[in-house]
Amino acid sequence: MAVNQLESDRHHKLADFLRNRRARLSPEQVGLPRGTRRRTPGLRREEVAMLAGVSPEWYTWLEQGRDINVSMQVLDSLARVLQLDANERQHLYLLVLRQPPPVETYSPPTISPILQGFLDSLGTSPACVVDMRTNVIGWNAAYYAAFGDFSALPECERNLIWRIFMLPGARKVNEHWREMAQVYLAQFRASYGRFINDPWWAEQIAKLNEASPEFRELWARHDVLNRSEGRKPSAIRWWANSILIFSGCRRLSLVICAC
Repeated sequence: MAVNQLESDRHHKLADFLRNRRARLSPEQVGLPRGTRRRTPGLRREEVAMLAGVSPEWYTWLEQGRDINVSMQVLDSLARVLQLDANERQHLYLLVLRQPPPVETYSPPTISPILQGFLDSLGTSPACVVDMRTNVIGWNAAYYAAFGDFSALPECERNLIWRIFMLPGARKVNEHWREMAQVYLAQFRASYGRFINDPWWAEQIAKLNEASPEFRELWARHDVLNRSEGRKPSAIRWWANSILIFSGCRRLSLVICAC
């Protein structure tokens, strides 16, 4: 009986935690329109379910504290959608799985011949592949012609976030620079939440904070956007940003520039 009561308490704590975190987020924070009929603060259950890639019925059961099976992949999806920090993500794991989340470590990925062939097949469309740090790790000939030889650049200058905020030319060639910067920085923060113990992120953020007033302003907003979710600015020059997963590789993102 005592064991059953403990399980019931755990499910109720999970339900309260999810409702609380859902209520603190506005639709605008996750790239959704507010709409006109919104009786409760925060996101609706069906909105969280859609962004996390689960059914509304399943998420409702989870928030009601029902005893259902939950995978680590779904938990990470929920953590990103609800914009949980490292401590909150750990709390979610402990409530659901009774164990802390796995610690992710960064390993520099490489471009496979298949992926390079896909980039080359895009022809005159400049395209590159970035890793979770937004470092450019592969590109096609059109990208080389538009932005130069990335293999000759120091590591910091191969980072898209660094280039967006630190290269004066980025503002000149893109009239929607601020909108683009907001989207990419929100995605950068989402990745940062998965590698919170990696010192590279703290060093990169500190350098950008010191060097760029625009970075300081936007970083202080704490916007988070998962790379596979949300609205992309309609007039953004960087046209696409979609998830690519290849066997044996970390998660990579494809960026196609609509120049």
